[in-house]
Amino acid sequence: MNRFVSMGFACVISLAAAGAAQAQLVKAGAGGYVLSPKSGAVSPPTAPHRTAAMLQRAAPTNQWYSTLIFNDKPEAIYAQPLSVKATPAGMEMALPSKRVQPTERRDVLINYPHTDPLVIAPAGFVPGPAKLAQFSDWAIDIAMANGADQFTTTVAHGSPYAFFQISRGDAKVTLPEAAERLPHGDPRVLVLRLKGKTYALFGPTGGSWTPVSATEWRASLPAGKGYLSVAGVPDDKPETLALLLKHAYAFLQDTRVEWRYDQAQSAVETTYRATTKAMEGDNVGPLQGLYPHHWFKNASVDGKLGPAFDTVRGELRLLAAAQFSTTLAYTGFVPWWPGVKEGPRLDELQDLLKTDVRKRRELIPMRENNDNWRTSAYWQGKGLIRATQLAAVAEQQGDKGTRDRLLELARERMEFWFSGEGSRSYFHLDKNLGTVVGYPDEFFTVEQMNDHHFHYGYFIRAAAEVSLRDPAWGAKDQWGAMVDLLVADIATSERGRADFPFLRNFDPYEGHSWASGVGMGEYGNNQESSSEAINAWAGLILWAEVTGNTALRDLGVYLYTTEAEAISHYWFDIHGLVFAPEYKKHHVEASMLFGSTYAHNTWWTDEPRQIKGINLLPMAPFSTHLARDKDYIKRSLATLTKDTQVYLDRSKNYSEVPKDIWQDVFAKYMALADPTAALAEWDRWGAVELGETRTHTLHWMLSLNAMGTPDLTVRANTLLYQVFKRADGSKTYLAYNAGKTPLKVTFSDGKTLDVAPASLGRAN
Repeated sequence: MNRFVSMGFACVISLAAAGAAQAQLVKAGAGGYVLSPKSGAVSPPTAPHRTAAMLQRAAPTNQWYSTLIFNDKPEAIYAQPLSVKATPAGMEMALPSKRVQPTERRDVLINYPHTDPLVIAPAGFVPGPAKLAQFSDWAIDIAMANGADQFTTTVAHGSPYAFFQISRGDAKVTLPEAAERLPHGDPRVLVLRLKGKTYALFGPTGGSWTPVSATEWRASLPAGKGYLSVAGVPDDKPETLALLLKHAYAFLQDTRVEWRYDQAQSAVETTYRATTKAMEGDNVGPLQGLYPHHWFKNASVDGKLGPAFDTVRGELRLLAAAQFSTTLAYTGFVPWWPGVKEGPRLDELQDLLKTDVRKRRELIPMRENNDNWRTSAYWQGKGLIRATQLAAVAEQQGDKGTRDRLLELARERMEFWFSGEGSRSYFHLDKNLGTVVGYPDEFFTVEQMNDHHFHYGYFIRAAAEVSLRDPAWGAKDQWGAMVDLLVADIATSERGRADFPFLRNFDPYEGHSWASGVGMGEYGNNQESSSEAINAWAGLILWAEVTGNTALRDLGVYLYTTEAEAISHYWFDIHGLVFAPEYKKHHVEASMLFGSTYAHNTWWTDEPRQIKGINLLPMAPFSTHLARDKDYIKRSLATLTKDTQVYLDRSKNYSEVPKDIWQDVFAKYMALADPTAALAEWDRWGAVELGETRTHTLHWMLSLNAMGTPDLTVRANTLLYQVFKRADGSKTYLAYNAGKTPLKVTFSDGKTLDVAPASLGRAN
């Protein structure tokens, strides 16, 4: 990938005049950042639980295993289908199974907990504290060395095995209770049935398994053969056990994801490769467990998939192959929609625009010198988008003077933040951890490294929308250098760097992002607002168009397309492959996804409108991916009445929020399926979400009413495009040309569109 993604800002920075560490400002183009927090503000956490080699690299925060590097007593790590947990006694390993857990909300959450584990440990020495010794794209090595004695565990997403290596002596396996030993003809193999689950333990040739007690087994490891693997077994078929034995000695060495954006076909091809080392016998390669978003409608793996595990992500199906690929449609979007030129509500739209513009100084709250809680990067970012979206409406409605005033406001606010000179609102580059953090700290974005893609995604997208009209502002020697810095923090595509980790928030194998930086909690890492992750990746795409960075463009398309696919499976389950029947009795979506759990709740409230809305906002042109199943949209919104009544019946204090909170978000969501119904339901004077305006909401619905709802079956041979289809079958075609020369766009249904430079083209 392009080195620019992580280093582009480096070519434009220079040290400011020397001074005290807390006052040291590093210039980045016209802006700057500081190398230490100001005025005693909290610093990012340290990640001490890494080997010496790993301490030379940026810490992999926000990953499924990040609990390991931050915590003296790390939580369980959910690799799927296995879970592991490092303890003083050794490495726990379990095969989680479904638990239906009732909640006070009169519904259930679905949990696959780490329970009744086996404990694998050296017999000849006491394991040391757990440290991250190596990581690749979806596999990790956990070292529990004690002096010169080495004990290492390798686990990976999708692998049915945990692989163990011990530098000397035998291994011992401790059970939570006595288990039944199942017969097997190979002396290397120990098969145990424990509390309804089956485990297969594979020792080296020449070794043997000996019971020490009812709850302990000893594996003799001949000299030079200090290895064993332990697998969860998904079923009782002899051929499944034979398959696991065949691949048990192919120890994982490396995992790597590669992506390719095919602009001509508007598709993303992703290849997953795993490299193994044969501990004995032939190197037969790995067994990889494919998630639903890997195998669903994937013709390349049809007929090749083997046994399946039941997991919190649905069926994980085994594939005996070193690599596999997926191909997903990139359905496109444009930065903004065209003006609405006719219809009975044009005067209303104009009135709302005037009202919102009169209050434009309130669009982006900035109170540098008081304790207002909405001064963090998150709220500033949402305010920036309010301003740029309103500017786009004004522009497309022909009011360029208003557009310019709104864009100037957005520039002013971003320049203040990017200057590094604010006493409370600024960015700090922490070289120890390898991150950029924004102050003041809110939602633990500094103290726990949470939500960087959410917060910075708003800034990146706003900067892109400004720079599409004003390229000079976004140049590297101006304010673009600071935007590049934020991009590098969340989307460095080069592995092994010291300044930023590879794809900080994104999990290449699970196909979605994680929000928690330090991985706290027994349920594993989590992500709530999948829609704000999509906002970040759309921002990357737009910024790549501004900067002409092809590698960043391809990365943005990969992240956007893959996360959208994961959302359809794991948050919305639109294909019916993931949610448990007990859960579907209550809900059609999950609002919170954890390593072991999905639930219908939020971190700050259990009020149902916010539970649903947090995975919809911000609603913007890139949100059209939500329209892949329009019937689902209607089913989802239909649950609000019942859910709200349950909430009220529990005697909650509903006065804490407006009874129509986020009604504008739901109206925009409904408009993706039925704009007429959305217009009828929306209350012009009702509640407005803090990242939205009444003007943009009405413009959105009127646009869809005129153009039709998104038609995601039609693709185009350009990056920024969208097609809409009306009830009579007629279509509206949009394409944006960010370049300096005319662009001819060809759509997959044969329609062509000529688009002038720096403009939005439209055809019917």
